[in-house]
Amino acid sequence: MSRRLSYRQDGTFTIVQFTDLHWKTGTDADRSTRKLMELVLDTENPDLVVFTGDVIYTGHNTDCEDPVQAFNDAVAAVEERSIPWAVIFGNHDTESLITRKELMQLILSHPHTVTEAGPEEIYGEGNYTIELIDSKGKPAFNLYFLDSGSTSPLEHVPYYNWVRRDQLNWLAGESARLNPADQAEKVPALAFFHIPVQEYQQMWDTQVCYGNKFEPVCSAPVNSGLFTTLLEMGDVVGTFCGHDHVNDYHGSLYGIRLCYGRATGINTYGRDGFQRGARVIRLTEGEKDFATWLRLEDGTAVTEQPIHQPENAK
Repeated sequence: MSRRLSYRQDGTFTIVQFTDLHWKTGTDADRSTRKLMELVLDTENPDLVVFTGDVIYTGHNTDCEDPVQAFNDAVAAVEERSIPWAVIFGNHDTESLITRKELMQLILSHPHTVTEAGPEEIYGEGNYTIELIDSKGKPAFNLYFLDSGSTSPLEHVPYYNWVRRDQLNWLAGESARLNPADQAEKVPALAFFHIPVQEYQQMWDTQVCYGNKFEPVCSAPVNSGLFTTLLEMGDVVGTFCGHDHVNDYHGSLYGIRLCYGRATGINTYGRDGFQRGARVIRLTEGEKDFATWLRLEDGTAVTEQPIHQPENAK
């Protein structure tokens, strides 16, 4: 089963995506991150907040000695406002000091989270679905959440992990469950994960995109088939990831809009002149697409991002 949330009576549902907070010990940088989050929350008044990984930083040589306190502090601005919030893990959340299972248990202890641990029999913690119900009580949108892991599990394959085969099977099963064969048309869906898939680079190379790319797409070195699974499912209209702090572009590849968040955490690497912020996603009743914009730390709303014309367009 999955949790359910409802559209507003005006037929809208607003999601704020915070990504890569890298919260450590409550330093000045962490406090500045919280100030940014409070500005976004009070300006956008979201119906759901999604943390797309690296909420805390527990990498080696970190000064984050208390991951429990760090996580509680990182989500406090949302929790104190009684806003429903969901989390997926990144590669830095559980590098040391705490396991994914332990951090998930901490998350589930918060009264306003809608996160779920997900099936125990598949890889990862936090593979789950949230259903959105419109103002008439009918299914309107589904939200899929996936644990994209941390580092590669294979010694001879470097760098980052990938969404595993059993997760893909579960995801396709969720789509089939929520879209029975006798249903006239599929309920549209969004998917959230931390590490981008390789198709984010393919999209940049071949399609018109909107936004900035100031670093490589740091996907897993092998293609897990996640994007192909989404295509075959036929219900996902958009994906949202983090991980690459100075990429914030979005575009469309084979009918699916691939979007980066805007890195939120001030206590981590960035780029001069590239403000931290958040991505906002607006769903409207009766529409299968979504509107999206950025809200920056100075309060600015960025509704039109720079246009990137691909060199390899076909």
